[in-house]
Amino acid sequence: MTRLWHAISPDECVAALGADTANGLSSDEVVRRLAADGPNQLRGKPPKRFIERFLSQLREPLIYILLGSGVLALLLHEWVDASVIFLVVLINAVVGAVQEARAHSAIAALARQVSALAGVLRGGERLRIESSGLVAGDIVLLEAGDRVPADLRLLKVRDLVVDEAMLTGESLPVAKAAIAVAEDAALVERHCMAYAGTLVLQGTATGLVVATAGRTELGRIAALIDAAPLIATPLTRRLAVFSNVMLWIILALAALTFAVGLLRGESVQDMLMAAVALAVGAIPEGLPAALTITLAIGVGRMARRAAVIRRLPAVETLGSVTVICSDKTGTLTQNRMTVTELLVGGFGYTLHGAGGAEEGEIRPSGAAPTENRALHPLLLAGVLCNDAQMRREDGQLVFSGDPTEWALLLAALRGGLDVDAQRARHERLDELPFDARYQYMATLNTGPEGVRLWVKGALERVLAHCRLALDAHGVPVPLDSVAIHAAADEMASRGMRVLAFAYRQGGAAPLIRESLGDDWVFLGLQGMVDPPRGEAEQAVARCKAAGIRVVMITGDHAATAAGIAGAIGIGAKTPRVMTGRELAALDAEALRAVAGEVSVFARVEPEQKLRLVEALQARGDVVAMTGDGVNDAPALRQADIGVAMGRGGTDVAKESSDMVLTDDNFASIEAAVEEGRGVYDNLLKFIVWTLPTNFAEGVIILVAVLAGVTLPITPLQILWINMSTVLLLGLALAFEPIESDVMARPPRPPGEPILTRAMTGRITLAGTLLVIGAFWLFERELAAGRSVEYARTAAVNVFVFGEMAYLLNCRSLHRAWWRVGVFSNPWIWAGIVAMAALQFAFTHSAPMQSAFGSVAIDAASWAEVVLTALVMSAIVGIEKAIGRYVAKRRTTSKGS
Repeated sequence: MTRLWHAISPDECVAALGADTANGLSSDEVVRRLAADGPNQLRGKPPKRFIERFLSQLREPLIYILLGSGVLALLLHEWVDASVIFLVVLINAVVGAVQEARAHSAIAALARQVSALAGVLRGGERLRIESSGLVAGDIVLLEAGDRVPADLRLLKVRDLVVDEAMLTGESLPVAKAAIAVAEDAALVERHCMAYAGTLVLQGTATGLVVATAGRTELGRIAALIDAAPLIATPLTRRLAVFSNVMLWIILALAALTFAVGLLRGESVQDMLMAAVALAVGAIPEGLPAALTITLAIGVGRMARRAAVIRRLPAVETLGSVTVICSDKTGTLTQNRMTVTELLVGGFGYTLHGAGGAEEGEIRPSGAAPTENRALHPLLLAGVLCNDAQMRREDGQLVFSGDPTEWALLLAALRGGLDVDAQRARHERLDELPFDARYQYMATLNTGPEGVRLWVKGALERVLAHCRLALDAHGVPVPLDSVAIHAAADEMASRGMRVLAFAYRQGGAAPLIRESLGDDWVFLGLQGMVDPPRGEAEQAVARCKAAGIRVVMITGDHAATAAGIAGAIGIGAKTPRVMTGRELAALDAEALRAVAGEVSVFARVEPEQKLRLVEALQARGDVVAMTGDGVNDAPALRQADIGVAMGRGGTDVAKESSDMVLTDDNFASIEAAVEEGRGVYDNLLKFIVWTLPTNFAEGVIILVAVLAGVTLPITPLQILWINMSTVLLLGLALAFEPIESDVMARPPRPPGEPILTRAMTGRITLAGTLLVIGAFWLFERELAAGRSVEYARTAAVNVFVFGEMAYLLNCRSLHRAWWRVGVFSNPWIWAGIVAMAALQFAFTHSAPMQSAFGSVAIDAASWAEVVLTALVMSAIVGIEKAIGRYVAKRRTTSKGS
C-alpha cells in the first residue's frame, strides 16, 4: 500500500490507517504507533568510529611504501626525514578518515530538511508539535510557509501550491488536489500527495500521514545515499596499481642486491646497507607531498573560477571526466522564467532583454504590425490577474511570489507598462485563486475601462469560455480556436509554458466560478521559458571539443528539456528525449545501451538518476553529476565527482558532493574540467621528472653490487638528493600554467595506466643517462687518483644538475620546453637557482661535508658535471622531437 496511496480515494486511505478526520488520533494510539514505528526522524547506519576510519586509511600500497621509507630512514638515524615521512602518512590518514564521514553528514543534513513544527489534529484539538512525533494516521493541517513534515495523502485542499523542486526537480510550483491519480503516475504527477521536506507556497490543506521517517520519499533517498559507496577517483585507482608495481619491484631489487652481494662474499652488514640504499633510492618519497600540493594549488585556481572543492582528489577527477550529467534548471538555464513570445491580435511578437532586467523591447515577428491595440490589454491582464509582488532594492528589481507571475510582470515592464501605476488605477474587487480543478485564476478589477473580469490559465479552460477574440485593431472578432491551438502547440513543442488570457466586461463581487458565463474575449497567449544561460552553449561546445559528452537529466517536462537541449547543443538539433517512465521499464543491460545513446532524460526520479549514473560507470565512463535538490543527492554521491549548486542547492546536495559551484553555472564546470586536466598534467610531469632519479639511484646501487665495486653514492646522499630536489625543483612543476591545447585533447581512457608506454620509455632513457653519467664521472675521478669521497661528491652533483636540466624538459611532456613560455613559471627558475646554491654548499661547506661525507671538487670537475647534465637534456629533447614527428606522421596517415 505504501506506494499506492496516490491511487486510492481519501476515504479508503483514512479507513486503511484507522484514522479519524474529525478528532485525530488519541494520545494512547499515538504512543502505541510511536512504539511500533519509531519517531519521524531520518537515521542512517551508525558511522564508524574515527579510529576505525583512520586505520583503514593505512591499508594502501602507497602508504606501505611511505611507512617502509620512514622505517628505513629511522634505521639510518635520519630522524628529521623519518618525522617528515610519518607526518605525511598521518595527515593523509586523518584527511581520509574525515572524508569518509561525508555520507553521515549528508544524512544529517537530510534530517534537518524536515525538522520543524507541524500542525496536527489530536484528540479533537489543534496542536503544534515537533514533526518527529508524527505517526501514520495523524491528521496534519498545512498552510502557506509550512515545510511538509511527513508524506501526506491530501484529504481536503484549498488553493494549495507546493514547491517540490528539491525532491522532484520540477522547476515550477505544483498545484495540488485531493483527487486520486493513476497507479503508475510519476512522483511529480501525484498531485494528491504532499511529500516530506517540500514547501507550501500558498493555500491550505488537510492531509493524512501515510509514511514517516525512512518510509517517506525523503527516507528512500536517505537510504540510497547511505548505500552508495565511496567511489575511488581515477587518480587513486591508477596510483594504487602504480604503487603495487613499485612495491614489488623495489622489494625484488633489494632482495636481489642482498643475495648477489652475499654470493660474492661481501659481509651481511655491508649488503644490508646496500639493500637499504637501493630501497631508499627507489622509493619516491616526495610523491605524496607533490600530489597534495599540486591538488591544493588546483583547489585555489578552481576557487577563483567559482568552483569550491570539498574533497582534494576531486580536482584531478575533473580532468578525467568523460560524461557530464547536468541538471537543467539554474545550471544550463538562468533559473528565471521569462516571457519570450506573445500571440496577440492574431500575430506573433518576441520579447528581448537580459535576464531579470526590466530594460527590453517587444519586436514583431514576420508580418506582425508594429502597432497592435490588443497588446496593451494582454500585458495588463498579466499584471492585474497576478499576485506576485515587485520592489526595487539597490537599483535592482526584486520579485516575490510565483516565478511564473514574475515573468508576466517583467513582460509588462518590457512592454512599457508601469506595473505599480496600473495596479493603483485598477482596484481589485474580488478574486478566484488558481485551482487545479479549473486551471485558471480570475480577478475582478475596476478601472478606466469600467469593471472587468481578467482571467489567465490553461488554454483549453480559457478558450472554453470564449466566443470572441481581440484583433490587432482592438476590436472583438469571431474566435479562430483552430489557429490559436496550432500556435500554442508550436510554442509548447519548443519547451515553452503557454498561458492564455481573456477578459469579460462587467461583473460583481463575490465571484462564483459557476456564474462566470461563456462570453469572455480572448486576449492572446504569453509563452515563457527558463532561457539558457548565455555562456552555456559555448561551454557545451568546448566540452564536445574536449571529447566530453554532456547529458541533461531533469525532472522537468520532456518538451521543455528538448527545447533547451536543442538550443545549447546537447545531443542532436532535435534531441531524442527519454522519460523516467520509459527508463523504469528497462533492465540493466538495456539501460547501459540507452545511457550511451540518449542525451536528454526528463521527468526523472531520484532512483533513476542513480541508475543512469551507475549505467554510465558500467560502460567505463568517468561521470560528473550536477544537482541542487535532495532528489539529486544519491546520484551526486555515486558519481565519480558530484557537483552541487552553491546558490540554490540544498544542504543535502552540498554534503553529498565533491565540488560546489558558487555561481550555479555550467560554464564553471567546464572551467573546472580545464583546471582538472591541468592538475593531472602537472602531476604527470612531476612523476615523469622524479622517477628517473629513483630508477637511476636503485640501478646504480645494483650495478655496483653486481660489478663488485664501491657504491658511487651512499644511502645518506641518496636521501639528500631525493628530499632536496623534490622540495626545490619538483614542486615547482605544480605551478606550471595550463597548456593551451588541454581542452583540445580527448579525455584519458579510464583504464589507461598512470604511465603510458611513451612516458615509461622517457623515464627509462632519462634514468639510464643519469646512471651512465654518474658512473662515468665516478670512475673517471677514481682513475685520476681522486678519493672515493671526491668521486662520490662528483656523482651526487651529476644527479642533482642532471635533474635540473631534465626539469626544463618536463615543463611540457610533448612540446619543447621554451614553447610553454620561458618565464611563464618563475618558480622553476627560483628553484634551479636555490638548488644550485644549496648544492654548492653541499660540496664546499664544512658542516655539510661533515654531515654527508662530501668534499670540495675543482673547476674542471664542475665543468664535467654541467656538461654531463646538458648532454642529458639535449638527448631527452631529441627524443621528444622524434616523438612529435612520429605522432604527426601517424595523425596525417589516419587523416588520409
